[in-house]
Amino acid sequence: MTGTAATVVDFARAQVGKGYAMGGTGPSAYDCSGLTQAAYRQAGVELPRVSQEQSASGRDVDLSDLRPGDLLYWGAKGSATHVAVYVGGNTYVGAQNSRVGVVERSLDWSSPSGAVRVL
Repeated sequence: MTGTAATVVDFARAQVGKGYAMGGTGPSAYDCSGLTQAAYRQAGVELPRVSQEQSASGRDVDLSDLRPGDLLYWGAKGSATHVAVYVGGNTYVGAQNSRVGVVERSLDWSSPSGAVRVL
């Protein structure tokens, strides 16, 4: 894992357990795109604010070729409904919803539609 990818992954994992808030950009609560935006900002990458635009950032990555730090999305590219950070080991970190907040989950729990590499 590159240093910048490790920075993104470490930041995302450090947010696990925090709350979910629609429109939240941290530091105590996030929505999905607020979390990914904050994580990538740690590595000096400015992502757009919303999931739809984030899913169209970077270059497409096959789900069988994921690397830690890749951005996962659910829904169609350019109109995604959810985004999260792939952290390796078949898991991702995302701000899920107001019930569970920021969690680390297996890709088997909810398989993304696609991924982009922005690092």
